[in-house]
Amino acid sequence: MIVWTSRLYVGDKMKKKKNKVTASINQGEATFEVYCIAFASHPDNLFDILNANELLFPHYKKSDVRIVGLAKGKEEAINLVQSMLMEVYNNTGNFDVRNYFT
Repeated sequence: MIVWTSRLYVGDKMKKKKNKVTASINQGEATFEVYCIAFASHPDNLFDILNANELLFPHYKKSDVRIVGLAKGKEEAINLVQSMLMEVYNNTGNFDVRNYFT
């Protein structure tokens, strides 16, 4: 199941299409060059960067995926993660992203 955080970070290239893209993802439609930043599936990591089309696989429909960011292209997704991590660290002094974004 896909869960969107209330503070969704959106890359500059994605801002105009945010509502359309989130609706497409919720409806299980394929997207092009859309990457989701989600809380990591492994506890030793901070985030997962997923191509939105990966969310169409049955594995993701059975598990909870909490999305905290959307980006157009992998490079923008990486840059967005860097910005998010810097914000967390500057505001808290640590990298506890789960508590910061929930």
